Amino acid sequence: YSFGEEIMEINKKHFIQVFLTCLILVVICEFIGQRTIAIGKASIVLFPMLYAVIIGLIITPDLLGKKIKALKKVVGEKEINIAGEVVGIALVMLGIKYGTTVGPNIDKIIQAGPAFIAQEFGHILAPIVALPLALMFGMKREAVGATASISREPSLGVISEKYGINSPEGSGVLGTYLMGTVLGTIYFSVLGSISIYSGLHPYALGMACGVGSGSMMTAAAGSLSTMVPPEMADTILAYAATSNMMSSITGIIFLVFVSLPFTNFMYKILEPKFSRNKKTKEIKSTEGEC
Repeated sequence: YSFGEEIMEINKKHFIQVFLTCLILVVICEFIGQRTIAIGKASIVLFPMLYAVIIGLIITPDLLGKKIKALKKVVGEKEINIAGEVVGIALVMLGIKYGTTVGPNIDKIIQAGPAFIAQEFGHILAPIVALPLALMFGMKREAVGATASISREPSLGVISEKYGINSPEGSGVLGTYLMGTVLGTIYFSVLGSISIYSGLHPYALGMACGVGSGSMMTAAAGSLSTMVPPEMADTILAYAATSNMMSSITGIIFLVFVSLPFTNFMYKILEPKFSRNKKTKEIKSTEGEC
């Protein structure tokens, strides 16, 4: 794997600091473990990955690193750059893992039926609904990475491979990924609890829990399974796991061949109409005329 000229020049000391920091975070977060907070009939499930992201954000040079000099020496700008490159390596391995699940589970995919595949067309809503909002908030090409999919691990791999993780598109998908990690598990945990009151069949709701994210799926399905009779819980978890597997496997294919090209197509159409910069230029132009 090529780290690029700048990364290759960095001392091995910085690599060691990155991996030791990650190891310490893993130990701390696993020690805290999974926590469930009950709010009335609903429940919020907190996972170790959530703690890792929050602690990782706090110890960066932009936050505590400014105030604690010793921490800045351990997690400085060089370490941040290395961490960004290491993400690419991890995503390559993750992509291989997802690829190896296709063969052994092909029977499950066929048995699951068209309903599991049909859910992937929900990705089309992201460019239609989220892309205009992203453009109005001032995003440019970042909006493509942020709205082409649900922005989980497979999406990170596709976007970073096509555009690079340090590209505007890479920043967009990474930003949405981090927000999903911090807020997504909480949101899906509550949604899983209250969705039972929608009137939909619990098995259909279980299928809807599989959005392509292991943490979000577990949070939603776990909360949902506590709201149904015990004999239905295992089936709901099985539907959620199968749906999540389908979202992960077919989601990559759908992202590459359908949703990402469609998002780029919509960007060309919507960017001139919804761009904040365009509105700013129009205001300046009007002021100039006055």
